[in-house]
Amino acid sequence: MIRSIKIISILFVILFGMTKIEAQNKKNACSHILFILDASNSMTNKWETGRRIDVAKRMLSNIMDSLSQYPNVQVALRVYGHQKQVSPQDCSDTKLEIPFAKNNHEAIKTFLSRVQPRGTTPIARSLQEAANDFPDDNCRRVIVLLTDGIEACDGDPCAVSHDLQQRGIILEPFVVGIGLDRGFQKTFECIGKYYDATDESRFSEIMEIIITQALNTTSAQVNLLDLYGHPTETNVNLTFYNSLSGLTRYNYMHTLNYRGNPDTLYLDPGIEYRLKVHTLPPIYVDSITLQQGIHNIIAVDAAMGFLLVKDPKGIITQPIKIIVKNRKTGEVIHVQNSGEKVQYRTGNYMLEVLTTPSINIDSVNIRQNHTTTVEFPRPGIVNFVNNSEGQGGIYHHTELGPELIQSFPENMRFHSVTLQPGKYMAMFRPIGKQETMAVVKREFEIKPGEIIRVLLY
Repeated sequence: MIRSIKIISILFVILFGMTKIEAQNKKNACSHILFILDASNSMTNKWETGRRIDVAKRMLSNIMDSLSQYPNVQVALRVYGHQKQVSPQDCSDTKLEIPFAKNNHEAIKTFLSRVQPRGTTPIARSLQEAANDFPDDNCRRVIVLLTDGIEACDGDPCAVSHDLQQRGIILEPFVVGIGLDRGFQKTFECIGKYYDATDESRFSEIMEIIITQALNTTSAQVNLLDLYGHPTETNVNLTFYNSLSGLTRYNYMHTLNYRGNPDTLYLDPGIEYRLKVHTLPPIYVDSITLQQGIHNIIAVDAAMGFLLVKDPKGIITQPIKIIVKNRKTGEVIHVQNSGEKVQYRTGNYMLEVLTTPSINIDSVNIRQNHTTTVEFPRPGIVNFVNNSEGQGGIYHHTELGPELIQSFPENMRFHSVTLQPGKYMAMFRPIGKQETMAVVKREFEIKPGEIIRVLLY
C-alpha cells in the first residue's frame, strides 16, 4: 500500500490486567508504558525544526527523563521500519528493542540516539506483537505509538484495535496527528479518539496529557438516591464493566464515609463503563464516561425497603423458602428464607411461599425505609399409617377440584407430612391389589397447629 498522506501521530492504548486496583492502592499502583516508534523511511521528511524522526526522538528522550522520577513506572521501546530498506518492503520489520526493566531510561535514550529511519510502516503487526511485550503482572499496561503515516502493509489497525478491545486486552486508543484533513481524521476514528497536534509545542502538550492519563486514575462517587433524590442508600456491591469487552474492571462495596456521603472511588478515565448495582432486582447504568481532572458523580435511583416473611410458631423446624417475583413479568428476583429480612428496591412483588401446598401472594408492596411483614398460617402435621406397602398420594381440595400435592414414598408404612390448614384427601392402594375397589380413600381436614393421624387400611 502506497501512503498518500503523511503525519506525525501518537496512538495511545491502555492495556489492563484483570485484577482490581482498589482506591487505597491508588498511590502504589504500578504502570508499564511501551513506546512504539515509527522509524520508517518517510520519517526523514522535515517537520517544524527538523526531520520528523528527530522531533519524535527528542520528545521521547525528554519523556524518559520525566518518567525516571516515578519509581512505580517501567518503560520499554518497540521500533518498526528500522531494520530493512523500504524496497523491497518487509512487513515483519518490528522489534522490541528495549524490554521492560527498572532504570532502563538511559538505555532507551542511547538507542534513540543511533536509530535511523529506513523501511515501511507495519502498524497492525506492531500492535499485535506489542500486546505480548508486557510482563505478566498486575500493573497497568500502556502503549504509546508514534508514527508519521497510515498502515503501509496488508494489516488493518482498526480491526486489530477492535479485536483487542473486545478481548479486553486494550482499550480505546487516542490518536494525535499533525496537519490532518477531516477525511484522514475519519480514517483514525475507528481506532480511537483523535487530537490534532498543529506544531511541536502542541505535540509536547499532548504527550503530557497522554502520560498523565496513563499514570493517573480519576475520582468518582456513586450516589444511590432515595425517593427524595438524596444519596442515602448504601451497602450494596457495585461492579464496573468495560462496556466494549464486557469484562469486569472493578468491584466495590458501596459505603457512606464518616461524613455520611458516598465514599470516593478511583477509576481509570480511559474506559467507557457499564455499572451494575447489585440491588434486588439489580440496576444497570450504561455508557458511563469519566472526565479527568474533576470529581465525577454517578447518580442512580435506588430507593429500597425490606421484606420479612415470618415463621409461624410451634410447628416449623426448618425455614421455608419464599420465591420473590416481579409482579408484572413473573421473573424470579430472589429466593429468601422465612424469618429472614431481605432488602429490595421499592415496588410491588408477588410471592410464592413453598409450604405444602404452596401459598401465592399476589401483591406485596415494598416501601422506602420500611419493613413489609408477611405472615402465613400456622401449619399442622398429618401422620399416615398403613399395614402394608403400596402406592398413592395426598390431594388438596381446591375450587377447581382435587390437586395432587405429594405422592407417598415407595415401601411406605409410616409417613409424616407438614400441611397448611385446609381440606385434603388421601388415596392408597396396597401392593398386590389390582382391583379399583381395593383403593383406600380418606378425607381429612387439618387445622392450624393440629397433629392428626390418618389410617390407610
